[in-house]
Amino acid sequence: MATKTNIKPLFDNVLIKPVQAEPKTTGGIYLPENVKEKPQVGEIVAVGTGVYDDKGNLIPMIVKVGQKVLYKKWGGDEYKVGHEEWKLVRQTDILAIVD
Repeated sequence: MATKTNIKPLFDNVLIKPVQAEPKTTGGIYLPENVKEKPQVGEIVAVGTGVYDDKGNLIPMIVKVGQKVLYKKWGGDEYKVGHEEWKLVRQTDILAIVD
């Protein structure tokens, strides 16, 4: 089982801890676990150093640890950290920074 201290993303990869899905709808109906959609918003836990372009120049990461981001629904890979599923995505799979 992985912990956040032993996962260090490489290149332009970003480790994201998804926010918890809401247990009920805006109308107040509670949802069972099997019908909840996976969240697309999460907090960045770790980032890689960046990626090199064709000329050997380092393109640094735009996102930072602690930011909340919106990422592609089907992008990246899921990894078990403790009892949670975290996502490892490429920086290009991040769509927006959420305030």
